[in-house]
Amino acid sequence: MAAHGAQKLFGWFGGGGLEGTGQFFAMSGYPAGEAMALIAGLTETLGGLALAVGLLTPLAGAAVLGTMINAMAVKWGGGFFAPDGVEFELLLAAGAAALTLTGPGRYAVDRLLPGLRSHGLLRGAAAVLLGVVAAGAVLLVRG
Repeated sequence: MAAHGAQKLFGWFGGGGLEGTGQFFAMSGYPAGEAMALIAGLTETLGGLALAVGLLTPLAGAAVLGTMINAMAVKWGGGFFAPDGVEFELLLAAGAAALTLTGPGRYAVDRLLPGLRSHGLLRGAAAVLLGVVAAGAVLLVRG
């Protein structure tokens, strides 16, 4: 996820950077394409890095889940299988939801921070709901 965010933010790994990604977002129906590219890039980069190290796992998972819901909405007409379909985005969304619901692993940074050590299914479910609602709000803006 972080690499995909870096594509959007910096143009690394063959990405379009903010300008190119912003144009894509505008063509896909999002208002303020560059602002949305910045939000998506930050969400993917920070959410992906946080999931990788297990920091604020429920929120990081919710961020990635919400972003992938929007990615699936954009690619919905392309069928199921990659590269034009939603197969990859669905896999990432399912993985993010699973991590959000199950919580951080044994070696996660969350395990070192008081208040974040314990993880409950209720907290994970609330984070999944937050990701879905945020994604829905963004999709409503898309129109």
